[in-house]
Amino acid sequence: MTRATARVPAGAGGRTTLRTGSARTTPRAAVRPELRLVPAGPAAGARRRAPRALRHPRAPFVLFIVAMLVGTTLGLLILNTAIAVDSLKATGLRAENAARAQEVQRLERQVVSGGTPAEIAAAAVAAGLVPAGPAAYLVIDPDGGAVLRGTPAPAAGPGGGATGNGN
Repeated sequence: MTRATARVPAGAGGRTTLRTGSARTTPRAAVRPELRLVPAGPAAGARRRAPRALRHPRAPFVLFIVAMLVGTTLGLLILNTAIAVDSLKATGLRAENAARAQEVQRLERQVVSGGTPAEIAAAAVAAGLVPAGPAAYLVIDPDGGAVLRGTPAPAAGPGGGATGNGN
């Protein structure tokens, strides 16, 4: 089997002119392609193999697009999983924070309720402290002298009597 190919010679300015027996040129002459015979040898078989290799020239592009879609989907899945894990950790931390805030409020209420004078007196008696007796004051005069005001007395012991240390 043979194939015929056509070759059109390029002339000046892209126009071809034909010369006839006279020296006259026709601007719109019919262009006849140059035909030649191509043998049906091994070269023709090689030419036939090349189009088979390029039978699906879009296949690499399609495979690239499919790979990009799969990669993007897997990337989004991993990203979504990481965000969900972080969200669970944040929820746990919020719950711990709320529990600690409640503990702080409970301790603040305990401090406030323990700060009343009656509570302080009860805690002092429980610790073995005794109430102080009448107080005496030293008042310094402008001339540098000191005056004692009040009568100092020792505090009563836990049994109710006065404790003296011999001073």
